Amino acid sequence: MEKIPMTRAGNTALQAELKKLKSEERPAIIQAIAEARELGDLKENAEYHSAREKQGFIEGRIKELEGVLGLAEVIDPTTLSGAVKFGATVTVVDEDTDEEKTWQIVGEYEANIDKGLLNVRSPIARALIGKEEGDSVEVRTPGGEKSYEILSIVYK
Repeated sequence: MEKIPMTRAGNTALQAELKKLKSEERPAIIQAIAEARELGDLKENAEYHSAREKQGFIEGRIKELEGVLGLAEVIDPTTLSGAVKFGATVTVVDEDTDEEKTWQIVGEYEANIDKGLLNVRSPIARALIGKEEGDSVEVRTPGGEKSYEILSIVYK
């Protein structure tokens, strides 16, 4: 199986989610199912069916997180330098609009574009990987072609 790259912060967040699911969510849903059973006929018991559905989701997420964490390769960006690679925090300027954006290139399970965490497999990240400060990159995005100039590369 292929290792899954992630930052220490991403690994910590997934571990915390897994712990919460196992120690809080799972026991709570088991209790909810037990209470719903006490209400009688299970065929027409909406609370029971809702709780069972939620239990399925929780168990599925637990299995997914355990699998991801089992294959995780934690990479410490502070030990890296040079051209853009996994873990880099890259500031770019859109060459058409002069809008500056800053993204950290992270693993797919920790990516959140609203928080500036860019999936390493995204078109923008793939275009940035291997480039240096001052380089210009062309990216085909769902919104069309974009041109970015790399202003800075920081590993923190």
